[in-house]
Amino acid sequence: MSKKQDTIVFFDAEDNEIELRVLEQTTIAGQNYLLVLDEEEDAVLLFKEVPEEGDFVSYEIVEDNVEIEALLKVFNELLDDMDIQI
Repeated sequence: MSKKQDTIVFFDAEDNEIELRVLEQTTIAGQNYLLVLDEEEDAVLLFKEVPEEGDFVSYEIVEDNVEIEALLKVFNELLDDMDIQI
């Protein structure tokens, strides 16, 4: 994935396709995270990678407040050169 210009497609609970722009990705303690922008909703979301069977992975929204706060600090530092605040 090339940084900061990629889009990825997710499916919501009703199988609707949602295109999200990847702003940044990082790995912390072996866990992969994505910071994505939902341009339709004007919302930034944090996803973490979840291993699936075989070589497949899925992503789930980070919901733990402590984890969110820690990730926001990391992503703010990574995005500092892009003049983006989250």
